[in-house]
Amino acid sequence: MNSEKHETQYKGHLLEQYKLFVEMADNISARRAQTNAFYITVLSALLAVVSLAADKFPSDVQMTTFMAISLLGMILCYVWNVNIRSYRQLNSGKFKVIHEMEKQLPYPCYTREWEFLGKGENAQKYLQLTRVERYVPYVMAIPFILLLIYALNEMLAG
Repeated sequence: MNSEKHETQYKGHLLEQYKLFVEMADNISARRAQTNAFYITVLSALLAVVSLAADKFPSDVQMTTFMAISLLGMILCYVWNVNIRSYRQLNSGKFKVIHEMEKQLPYPCYTREWEFLGKGENAQKYLQLTRVERYVPYVMAIPFILLLIYALNEMLAG
């Protein structure tokens, strides 16, 4: 009887841990979305500052401002890319643990879902968000790279 009680408690604790871990994985995804929104907002604001600086400063100050903004924008894009990679690694680790826990549960719902989606290996079945998401910082870096080229060109020509 004592062994049976221990087994019941163990499964109850496992289920509670599983629920908590799944909730934590969802929270990571929500934080990831907030992080992406933050970077898009900051980078868009920097580009708005460029348009303001275009009319307000003399040419030499303007080009220095453009260079500073472009470097800051590129640095932010790099840091954003690192954040995306980190979130991907964290989620991958969390789901490996979830899959391990599911081996001891009656039905492995996340494991089965992952199997139905071809384990992320077939883009026709499932296109992983991080595979798309990781390119966004590079796309957002393009205006800053062009701005840097423009500012350097103007400074060297002037």
